[in-house]
Amino acid sequence: MNNVTTKKNGALATVNFEADAGQGLNMGQEDLALPFLKVLGQLSPECNKRDAKHVEGAEPGMIINTVTNEVYDGVKGIDVIPVHYKRQYIEWQDRGESQGAPVKIYDAGDDLPSTTRDKFNKDRLANGNYLETTASHFVVVLGKNPSTALISMKATQLKISRKWNSMMNGLKMQGKNGMFTPPSYSHIYKLKTVQQSNDKGTWFGWDVSRIGPISDAGVYKIAKDFGTSVSKGDVKVKHGNQESKSEAPY
Repeated sequence: MNNVTTKKNGALATVNFEADAGQGLNMGQEDLALPFLKVLGQLSPECNKRDAKHVEGAEPGMIINTVTNEVYDGVKGIDVIPVHYKRQYIEWQDRGESQGAPVKIYDAGDDLPSTTRDKFNKDRLANGNYLETTASHFVVVLGKNPSTALISMKATQLKISRKWNSMMNGLKMQGKNGMFTPPSYSHIYKLKTVQQSNDKGTWFGWDVSRIGPISDAGVYKIAKDFGTSVSKGDVKVKHGNQESKSEAPY
């Protein structure tokens, strides 16, 4: 709805929001916080009613938007459009020593410093910090009001990331010049959460399945424009402790 009707001096007046669309929002990407979508676990503070970060209704296995604190049922899942993929290597200090942000971020293709695998399967640097391989999936979350977000996969979730990438890369469509691979933002995917485990423990992780191609031209444009902004470097990501503690602990 674009118009709101109000009563003024006994008469009805119509306020037209659309006529002033965007006014007052003098913001660039550096002024905005890109939400992370993360899977809540048993130890997530959002699930602890005694924790200051507790979110009403949050339970292990749910998905949470780290900016709005909106939670989604992990069994039902959410529909997303992947618009851009990036692999990075993030240098962290151990918990308790960290200042809440990465020490350094290396992009795929950068010269990486030498590491040694420790007993906890962390790739340790000579300075005592560790490098964490991180798969970043930039997405548009569908719903009544489509929104942008980032899904950061690491550790055991890298396998899920590779599966998702293979699903996107394996898509083929018939064009006027033969078969072609459509853009990642051409199709909608369902993201759910499932319980996973190994010899170190049990946790909730991602599950990805393909729904089908986009049919709404407006949604397609939103996804394409967001993907273009990310690829041009206009979208700034602030990795922090909240995001680093998400998903699988192993």
